[in-house]
Amino acid sequence: MPVEPVHAKILAQAVYEIRLLLAGYLGSQNPGDLVVRQAAHLAYALHNEALAVLDGGVFDCDRAFSMIARADEMLGGNLAPRFAQHLPGAKPPGDS
Repeated sequence: MPVEPVHAKILAQAVYEIRLLLAGYLGSQNPGDLVVRQAAHLAYALHNEALAVLDGGVFDCDRAFSMIARADEMLGGNLAPRFAQHLPGAKPPGDS
């Protein structure tokens, strides 16, 4: 079932709102709980794409994946492989 534009916009707005709520937890040296910091960086990684969707633009999957992979590298996370499974040809960091 294809995603309707209104559904995409509601999800995009949610990602953007989460990014705003968690903005205080950004940064590799932030003293906050690691899972909250990872959530903040995930929302930050996706917020530009969310704004593009809200403006009627295109979600850039490759750029979003790259931002998620960078957040993983900064915080020692492992989110990128779960997102890579949805992108044909994407390789999680560390894979050759």
